Amino acid sequence: MTICEVYGSRVPNISRTLTTGEEISAHAVFSNAFALLLKLWRFNHPPVEHGIGDVPPVGSQLTPEYLLFVRNSHVVSPENVIKDPNRRRLARVASFSSPESIFVDSFPKLKAWYRQHLACIASPLSGLVNGTPVHQTVNALLNMMFRKINRGSPSVISISSGSSSSSGVGIEDNLRPKLPAWDILEAVPFVADAALTACAHGKLSPRELCTGLKDLADYLPATLATIVSYFSAEVTRGVWKSVSMNGTDWPSPTANLSNIEEQIKKILAATGIDVPSLAIGESSPAVLPLPLAAFVSLTITYKLDKSSLRFLDLAGPALESLAAGCPWPCMPIVASLWTQKVKRWSDFLLFSASRTVFLHNNDAVIQLLRSCFSSTLGLSSTCISCNGGIGALLGHGFGSQFKGGISPVAPGILYLRIYRSIRDIMFLREEIITILMHTVKDIARFGELKKAKNGMNYGHFSLAVAIIKVKLAASLGATLIFLSGGPGLLQSLIKETLPSWFMSFHQYEQQGESSGIFPMLEGYALAYLAGLSGMFIWGVNSSSTASRHRPIALGCHMKFMANAVDGQISLGCDPATWRAYVSCFLSLIVRCTPEWVSEVDVEVLTRLSQGMRRWNEKKLALALLGVGGVRTMASAAELIIETDS
Repeated sequence: MTICEVYGSRVPNISRTLTTGEEISAHAVFSNAFALLLKLWRFNHPPVEHGIGDVPPVGSQLTPEYLLFVRNSHVVSPENVIKDPNRRRLARVASFSSPESIFVDSFPKLKAWYRQHLACIASPLSGLVNGTPVHQTVNALLNMMFRKINRGSPSVISISSGSSSSSGVGIEDNLRPKLPAWDILEAVPFVADAALTACAHGKLSPRELCTGLKDLADYLPATLATIVSYFSAEVTRGVWKSVSMNGTDWPSPTANLSNIEEQIKKILAATGIDVPSLAIGESSPAVLPLPLAAFVSLTITYKLDKSSLRFLDLAGPALESLAAGCPWPCMPIVASLWTQKVKRWSDFLLFSASRTVFLHNNDAVIQLLRSCFSSTLGLSSTCISCNGGIGALLGHGFGSQFKGGISPVAPGILYLRIYRSIRDIMFLREEIITILMHTVKDIARFGELKKAKNGMNYGHFSLAVAIIKVKLAASLGATLIFLSGGPGLLQSLIKETLPSWFMSFHQYEQQGESSGIFPMLEGYALAYLAGLSGMFIWGVNSSSTASRHRPIALGCHMKFMANAVDGQISLGCDPATWRAYVSCFLSLIVRCTPEWVSEVDVEVLTRLSQGMRRWNEKKLALALLGVGGVRTMASAAELIIETDS
């Protein structure tokens, strides 16, 4: 931050060329430091990449202020109380630079740029006034970028503030304006907006637009970050027309787009996902939103050398996330263009394009979830998941090193790549339960077939195997809830979805499937789903911040259970399912999370204990009151007396 603040305020009057041929100037030093700073707070990752449910997204914390907060925390912590050697080293380094706390106000130029960056994301550009220094800088940069065009026609590009032309500050064709980096970055959003607007109105050709932007980025490499910020914001606003990637005005992806489609289908073949056809040909050309087309065209003009890669590292993730968020098939088109440029990146680009299918279609997400369950339980007939287990869920990587081209991707790996980008996570509540119940049905059906085949009653060993599989399925469901929605999704599941499910009448009861072991296994599965989800997200004690959500949600659910056990609520599910759920859930929290019980109202615990006694679950009834502590001592004593009598 200090390097950026100091060198970004200097005019690059002096430069030095190293033996490697690299030129060192104030702009070069600033650009390298600025690129490193932006990587530290994951500048190019969209906020959705960092948020889970109602937990504040990490992306909102990885800001310049947060980085300084982390630095200051190392300074104020005495080195002798820090056990981690890496933290001790960081504390020494931080104290060496300055023994006092540092705040973002110490870097006014950086703070001003960051505020402009946030404003650019939040709303369209405004506030450029004629005759101001920023307006003059904008004109100077536009003249530098498009000097060959402006030589014949001085009013080719007009800036969005309403100025008459871009000829405000004249410069020689072979000269660049001597301006500090911060002044340039302040003007870049207006420059990019003027250039994009001129291209949209036909005053600039796409080639001239990309050449001008590349000249700007070559002049000050740090401007690529602000160009990325502006294009990202404009793509998400959706106000720009789409352009045809026809190979004349814009680069064409048709040379290998059909191959990209086939490879995507092959990657998703093992998951059973239907890939929408790209349907691109003479009658349906490839199109991209104008800012995205300009963005990808700019990036593919870069040479893949050491000096360029450090800045492509900023643009690359932003380009990928933007293309993935645009309508299908924008990401395959971008992948095709970049694959034509760098073939060795084809595996990564194909994987990124394949996951885009799930970002636009909830049905595809549901199919993927089903594949996760079937592969984990060994219920799938595909070659990579027929044996089941974690290996089948997560696979063994992917790549073109496998025989026959790129290998299918395990469903768990795909889900790990897409779950952060699911826009509406609440639909997962019902879907995970529905898929879990279908999985339990398959497990029960397998057990019944085994019983019929062996000509014997369903014995203890077979039931134990079935319960193990049910626990595995429930643990997968709990993991998916933990990953996808965190405390928000769990709270909704506990307070709304599960009570509604138990009170509803289910179709399978009409189909004669409520007999046998299925209802009991169904209750076990839901109990483990709820219990394990709570343990993953809330924790077994009160040490995690997420545990603050637990008392209200758990108390509400336990009260529902007590009302239903007392007969105050009419249930639509099978009685065996409800009894298995309550017994299993209470046993689970008594054995694994006794601290949860201490947070539940005494009256609710007493009613549940009495219900367990009526169900002849006397040990569970006493254990429930036993872990309740001093509060439930009287109820426990009454239960013991009633049991002995």
